[in-house]
Amino acid sequence: MSYTWIIPIIYTSLPTDKSDAMKIEIITTENEILKETGFGTIKACNSVLHSIKSMGHNVILDVCQTIEELNDVVKRKPDLVVLAVKYIVTENKETIWLSEFFEENGINFSGSSRDTLMFDSDKVLAKSYLKNKSINTARYFTAIPGEHKRDYDLPIGYPLFLKPSDAANRNGIDELSFVNNFAEFESKVLSLYNLYELPILVEEYLGGQDFTVAMIKTKSGELLVSSIEVLPPKSNNGLRILGEKAKKDDTQELKKIEDNIMMDRVKNLAIDVYIDLGIRDYGRIDIRSNRNGQCFFMEANLVPEMTDGSSYFSKAFEMELGLSYEEVIELIVDEGISRVPLNNSLIPEVDALAPVI
Repeated sequence: MSYTWIIPIIYTSLPTDKSDAMKIEIITTENEILKETGFGTIKACNSVLHSIKSMGHNVILDVCQTIEELNDVVKRKPDLVVLAVKYIVTENKETIWLSEFFEENGINFSGSSRDTLMFDSDKVLAKSYLKNKSINTARYFTAIPGEHKRDYDLPIGYPLFLKPSDAANRNGIDELSFVNNFAEFESKVLSLYNLYELPILVEEYLGGQDFTVAMIKTKSGELLVSSIEVLPPKSNNGLRILGEKAKKDDTQELKKIEDNIMMDRVKNLAIDVYIDLGIRDYGRIDIRSNRNGQCFFMEANLVPEMTDGSSYFSKAFEMELGLSYEEVIELIVDEGISRVPLNNSLIPEVDALAPVI
């Protein structure tokens, strides 16, 4: 399936008077222990806050850790809550999914529903679901220590690539994730399982390029799509592995995709994923090619990192469309507040899709 992308001219302007200003709250938590996708540190959330403030809106940042703090947000009745994390974990270990909580309380929120966000949190669920939709994904299986006794028990031949099934920011991924024999396989499965205490995702190794695709649905219903190549530094084994250290140290190179055929493959796959997963507002899709240039879905990042200057999401729009960080945040906010009419009641969802097929 091929698409034509509609790229509108973006005009950045402040609300004309105070009556146009919206009440917006950014919701985050102490999320270092979540090992989940999200906007990032408090510094990243403050960058989002300053961008929204420059639009003329009334905006505050809430660091929420309890149900009482979330209920206080509901009482203030903001026009939009911008969700910088998917959920919070309270002191009594209760997990509260923010999209579900605010939907139940009639508060307009940015991003996708809980059901869709589960595809972000669970890589295996996303791959299984999209495989049934005929989306290209790398062949895979899951493993726990001792489950497989020898090479012949493995459903896929070497080389293989191992990573956590639920971690973000490339956590748990390093040069030892690439395995070429059973001893390496057993060792990496054990180390990841001891750290994450969940079955490990084992994929066929794809020896091509890494790409990431940033997408925002605008308030007019158009889908902005920007793709870039992510080129990690070479590891000791000579491979370019986008792992935890490279992501943390920001040593990867971001490049424009010069091959138009490859760009079309990457974008078309990402758009199909956007549609099939039921993504709302915005998201980032990671894709990898094999040595033959065939593209495969790797994972969905539906609350992508928003650190100013290093966010793959904002950098993709900057490199392909020339949009600044502030303009990217404005697009996200404008789409969210477009659901709020003058009487501050939510506008029903519209399933209109652009790009134009």
